[in-house]
Amino acid sequence: MQISRTFVGLPSPTATRAGAGGHPCQGVYCHAEGKRPKVAVIATHYGIDFSEHYMSTYLAERGIGFLGWNTRFRGDESHFLLDHALVDIGVGVRWLREVAGVETVVLLGNSGGGSLMSVYQSQAVEPNVTPVVGMRPAVGLDELPAADAYISTAAHLGRPDVLTSWMDGSVTDESDPVATDASLDLFNPDNGPAYDAEFLTRYRRAQVERNHRITRWVKDELTRIGAAGYHDRHFSVHRTWADPRMVDPTIEPTNREPNRCYVGVPRRTNRSVFGIAASCTLRTWLSLWSLEDSQTRARPHLARVTVPALVVNGDADTGVFPSDAAEIVSHLGSADKESYELHADHYFLNPGARDELADLMAAWIEKRFG
Repeated sequence: MQISRTFVGLPSPTATRAGAGGHPCQGVYCHAEGKRPKVAVIATHYGIDFSEHYMSTYLAERGIGFLGWNTRFRGDESHFLLDHALVDIGVGVRWLREVAGVETVVLLGNSGGGSLMSVYQSQAVEPNVTPVVGMRPAVGLDELPAADAYISTAAHLGRPDVLTSWMDGSVTDESDPVATDASLDLFNPDNGPAYDAEFLTRYRRAQVERNHRITRWVKDELTRIGAAGYHDRHFSVHRTWADPRMVDPTIEPTNREPNRCYVGVPRRTNRSVFGIAASCTLRTWLSLWSLEDSQTRARPHLARVTVPALVVNGDADTGVFPSDAAEIVSHLGSADKESYELHADHYFLNPGARDELADLMAAWIEKRFG
């Protein structure tokens, strides 16, 4: 089967074409050659380029359109602002309906996009998102077109939640990546693995406190630099590959490979410069990563997702776990919701896993919108 791929580049209500030529909203629309799908999926992430998403051709071969869509923050998560990203997603949804001629739009929330797409639908049906303090709301934020269905695959409960679960609770000084409380050090053999319940309780508490500690500093710093006439600044967050589940497979057992995270062995990668939130601005921290302030936490938004919903998780994922999928299902407001677990890693790279996922999604869509 021949697959048609169309590049789509569009302005946003709050951003025009860049001087170098690029539009703020970009993506690739895939569908079977010579067909005009009535149903299409749109997938977007906070910062990762989804224009050539790995599921695009699989679904196109099954008669479903697929728009891999990027907001202006593709490759630039360190400057992410939620309200502007939602407006950019709305540009893609409108394009599917008004230009591609799609009758049914399905939001695909894959990985980090799971929470983002739940926020989008939540805002579209019941406007609730506000801008970061000191900023005006993005133009068009209260005029987003709602979608008709929601699918979550290998998704977690939001950027603040996943960061806090992964961040190293033993860090004692954010300005010094080496500073460590040995009694909380995940990689100190005196502590484990395996980790006992007392250690895990202290460690999880320390992770939450670390997130709140950064938020307090961010707010104080905004006040300090604001008094000097500055709007924002960059800073780094170190050591964010330290979820105990990555190291100790006896915690929430699955078929995942033990002592692994998405970029390698946790002890090594935790000391690298490749962690999530490694670089962000003060305002991006509040918009994206703060437990206290970010509106990217999925739980309240999932309650406003009342359209048909499908949740799929992989049993060999080293960063998203069955408890994440279970919470997503429990918080969804949909009366029509189903969940499945496939034998797959985070990217469904196991032999046959992508075909199995595509068959499952296509059958689920056909049953409701065929």
